[in-house]
Amino acid sequence: MNRRGMHDVAVVGAGMVGAALALRLAESGFDVALIEAREPPPLRAEDDVDLRVVALAPSSVAFLDRVGAWKNIAASRAYAYTHMHVWDAAAPGTLNFDAREQGESALGYIVENRLIQSVLWNSLKQAHIALRVPANVVSTDVDADRRVLALDDGTSLSAKLVIAADGAESALRKMSGIEITERGYEQRAIVAHVETDRPHESTAWQRFLPHATLAFLPLGDGRSSIVWSAPVDEVERLLALDDAAFCRELGVAFDFRLGNITVTTKRVAIPLRLLLAKRYVAPRLALAGDAAHVVHPLAGQGVNLGLRDAAELADALIDARESKRDFADEVVLRRYERRRRSDDSLSAYAFDAIQRVFGSERLPLAAARGAVLSIVDRLPPLKKLFARHAAGR
Repeated sequence: MNRRGMHDVAVVGAGMVGAALALRLAESGFDVALIEAREPPPLRAEDDVDLRVVALAPSSVAFLDRVGAWKNIAASRAYAYTHMHVWDAAAPGTLNFDAREQGESALGYIVENRLIQSVLWNSLKQAHIALRVPANVVSTDVDADRRVLALDDGTSLSAKLVIAADGAESALRKMSGIEITERGYEQRAIVAHVETDRPHESTAWQRFLPHATLAFLPLGDGRSSIVWSAPVDEVERLLALDDAAFCRELGVAFDFRLGNITVTTKRVAIPLRLLLAKRYVAPRLALAGDAAHVVHPLAGQGVNLGLRDAAELADALIDARESKRDFADEVVLRRYERRRRSDDSLSAYAFDAIQRVFGSERLPLAAARGAVLSIVDRLPPLKKLFARHAAGR
């Protein structure tokens, strides 16, 4: 650990993406500093399941395993799902995925955000990483072959490369003059955990409704985590219902696939938007995770895309260093940008198009999308292509 405030890499933001990336680089011999505004609260075994969960794809599991975190996550409250069922409320046609068809033991894992964060944070404290917590970046500048960060505690540090993993409102992205493309969906997503008459069958369920999407994700305690995306006025109406009325409306929206909804936790709503950085790199700077992109949650790919950023950036930096090159050189960073911005943009606009097409009430579109689901379901090569993309492969 360098105590002079000069490092190889400074990662700003200790969320899932920043923390995992810092661990990967530190284990590869980089001198890493990590700057974070606040230490996450500890996760206790008796705490209820966090309302915010993610569906980790196999590629994300592999990366978390690579940094030594997956073993502790899996030993806690990660739950494997083996099936996925997608259908449309306005048209016939379904799409089904089975882990066995993909030669996998699971399609993915449902894991609490807080659990992943807690495990990664404990790993950070044991690693050879200079933790600067609590601290915020107030200004940044490039000085020859280093980028300097001034912190709100009056100190500063420098690094050959700074990685902005500080979220959708990234201060570093703004300070560096990187513009974004942004659009609000005029929607919010209701999240809650519910109990149902019938078991969830280790299946991730998703139904497209007019102007809305509804996902049921299986939890290890038998409940399902719901993500119900709908227009803002409809979400406000649903949040105002008492629990019994909400459960009834949720059951109708879900077509009672798991019987009646019998119990719900508290409900919270999250605003939805599309955000893409127009550039992922600047001199001695790279963006990763939500600082670079925010996508619609209908495919549950936001965190997976961020962890793919982390894996790709780490590989680029490690390869350059092993080749005796400047790992923060523009050529190295552009390689990362080309690969990840292409995949992130394609995914973001694909999710955007799906949300628009499947949210429409127009009959011709409804008939066409039902047919598309059926066609994909009946064509193994195309179906496998969809599954491999969702898995990060």
